[in-house]
Amino acid sequence: MTERYAVIGHPVAHSQSPDLHARFAQATGEDIEYGRIEAPLDAFERTVDEFRAGGGRGLNVTLPFKHAAFRYCDEVAERAREARVVNTLVFGERTRGDNTDGVGLVRDIEGNLTVTLGGKTVLLMGAGGAAQGVVGALLGARVGRLVVANRTFAKADALATRFKVTAARFDDVREPFDIVINATSAGLGTEPAVFPTAAIGKATLAYDMVYARDTAFLRMARDKGARCADGLGMLVEQAAESFFIWRGVRPQTRSVLASLRGG
Repeated sequence: MTERYAVIGHPVAHSQSPDLHARFAQATGEDIEYGRIEAPLDAFERTVDEFRAGGGRGLNVTLPFKHAAFRYCDEVAERAREARVVNTLVFGERTRGDNTDGVGLVRDIEGNLTVTLGGKTVLLMGAGGAAQGVVGALLGARVGRLVVANRTFAKADALATRFKVTAARFDDVREPFDIVINATSAGLGTEPAVFPTAAIGKATLAYDMVYARDTAFLRMARDKGARCADGLGMLVEQAAESFFIWRGVRPQTRSVLASLRGG
């Protein structure tokens, strides 16, 4: 019997998750159907209830609903409890939440980009749901130093205090880091992009969680001679982890990522 899953967000038409999960299902022989659900901004819970009542077995959750998904759950995995955001819902007698963003990021950087995180200095730009979902995994990878920077210092300080790392304003960053991760939406809208440019050196890996776009952050980093990567690999790896949570089968990701990149 075909079991139903989907990604829920607002907007969600651009999401590549249905294609990813279709590839995973074909490769593993799992019988699933995976779609997109664009929920009204004020009706996340109702939309999830309707999907669940219709036999839905699980959801991936994207912006702007990751905090709402955390509140929706009856129970959450430890990494989701730590992050306080959820991107994967599992429906049974109770609703269980998990967060696969952090493991997706770490697997992309270390596995696909072959950059060891252990001992490295890392600047994480942003303090919203995207950043919250990855701090624990970065610390678990034993980075040497992690700094959370945000234009609004209070938000950076709140996140850094939770995880016992360092907080900074963008203006406070005056030296290069081994790895700089952009977890903000700066440069995607109409407002001018502002970044701590001093954090980027020629030996820096500049990583933007946004995928399929040449962002202002990546252009700036490329102009400074840094190695650049977008978030497509993170998307693939976090999706594979969600698939494993739902189906108990871990799909291979290298060929899928290569295909998406046109390799």
